[in-house]
Amino acid sequence: MTDLAGWLGQGLDAVHRWQRGFADYPEHPAQRVDPDRFQAAFTELTERLTDNYPYFHPDYAGQMLKPPHPVAVAGYLTAMLVNPNNHALDGGPATARMEVEAIAALAGMVGFGEHLGHLTGGGTVANLEALFVARESHPGLGVAFSAQAHYTHARMCHLLGVPAHPVAVDAAGRMDLDALTDLLDTGTVGTVVLTAGTTGLGAVDPIHDALALRERYGVRLHVDAAYGGFFTLLAGDDPLVDPRPWRAIAHCDSVVIDPHKHGLQPYGCGAVLFADPTVERFYRHDSPYTYFTDGDLHLGEISLECSRPGAVAAALWLTLQVIPPTREGLGEFLAAGRRAALTWADLLEKSPVLDLHQTPELDIVTYFPRRDTLSAVDAATARVFTESMRAPDPVFLSVLTATAADLTRRHPALVADRDRARLLRSVLMKPESLSRVERLHQRIEDLAA
Repeated sequence: MTDLAGWLGQGLDAVHRWQRGFADYPEHPAQRVDPDRFQAAFTELTERLTDNYPYFHPDYAGQMLKPPHPVAVAGYLTAMLVNPNNHALDGGPATARMEVEAIAALAGMVGFGEHLGHLTGGGTVANLEALFVARESHPGLGVAFSAQAHYTHARMCHLLGVPAHPVAVDAAGRMDLDALTDLLDTGTVGTVVLTAGTTGLGAVDPIHDALALRERYGVRLHVDAAYGGFFTLLAGDDPLVDPRPWRAIAHCDSVVIDPHKHGLQPYGCGAVLFADPTVERFYRHDSPYTYFTDGDLHLGEISLECSRPGAVAAALWLTLQVIPPTREGLGEFLAAGRRAALTWADLLEKSPVLDLHQTPELDIVTYFPRRDTLSAVDAATARVFTESMRAPDPVFLSVLTATAADLTRRHPALVADRDRARLLRSVLMKPESLSRVERLHQRIEDLAA
C-alpha cells in the first residue's frame, strides 16, 4: 500500500518545520510568481507530459524504462526541497552520510567487504570512473570487453586515450574466454570488463571462469553490472539465476550498478564500487574552498564529478531502508520479472508463429516472427513493432538488430539473404509483468500470424 500524496505532505511539513527553526527574513519580490501565468504554464507542462509511452504499465514491455517506486519519489522530492550537494560535507552532511550507508548496502549485496565507492549520474559515468582507475593502475595497457558489451566502454576508452579491444562472444552472447585468452597472450591488456547483463540480450559473461585469467595474467577485472547487478539477490540457496557469476563479483576489482534500473530509483542514479579502498590515491586533488568541515574523506575527493544531487542519495537510502536489498525485499521485484521472462520463453518455444531467439538469462526476452529469410524476419518485425502500439489494444515493444552470423548460428534454418535483421525485444522489469505475459504473448502472436 502506498500513499505518495500523504508521504509528500509529511516531507513538506518536515522541511517547513526545519526552516522555521531559523531566523525570519523577508521574501525578495523576485521570488513571487504570477498565479495565472504559473497555472497556464503548468497546465501546458502536464498536457505535454502525456506525450510519452506508458512506462508505468506492464503492457509497456519495450525499453529499460519504468517510474521510480513511490518511496524513492518521496525521499527524492523531500530532500530536493533542501537541495543538498553531495560533493562535500559542507554542501550536504546528512545526505553524504546517507550515500555512504547506501553504498555500503550495495557493497554488501555484491560481496565486497572493505570498499570505496559513491553514486554517479548513471552507468556511463560510473564505468568512466572504473576505467579511469584501471588506466591509472595499469598504465599503457588496453581494456578488453565483450563485442556485445555496452558501447560506453569503447567511447570511454577513446575519451581516456586507452586502447580498446572488443572480444568475440559465444553462441549465447557471452564473452568467449578462449578468444579473450588469445588476446591476453599478447600482453597488451591490463583490464577486462565483464558484463553482468548485456543491454541487448541480458547475457551474463562467465565471471566465475574469468577469475583464473586474472591470476594467470595479472589483469584487473571490472564488472559492468549496470543493468543486471541487483540480480545477485536471486543467486541464493534456491537460485532463479545461475549463481556462479554473481557470487564471483565479490572477487573482482570493481563493479558498476545502476539503481535507476532495478533499484527502483529515478534517473540518474548509478554507482561505482572498488574492492580496494586505496584507489582513492588516483582521485587525489585539492580545492581552496571545500573539504574543511570534516577530517574524513569527502565524497568529492573520490569522484570525477563535482556537484552531485544529495536528493539521489536520500531517495536510495530511504528505499533501501523500506525495501532492503535482500531476497525477500528488493529481490521479490526481480524474481517476478525473471519468472515472467521464463514463462514467456516457454510460450515462445511452443508458438507456431514466433521463434524464441535466445533463452533469457535475466528479464529480457528476444524473439521474432517465424519466417524463412532474414529479410522476411526484418519486415515482419517492423510491422509487428509498429502495429502493436496502435489502439484499441496496444502493447509496447522494442527491437534489437542482430547480425546474420548471430542469427544463423542460433537458427540455422534461416536463409541469410541480408547481413542483419531486426528482432523483437521485451524488457520485463516491472513485477506486474508476470500477470500480463500471456496477454502480451497472445497479442503479438495475433499480429505475427
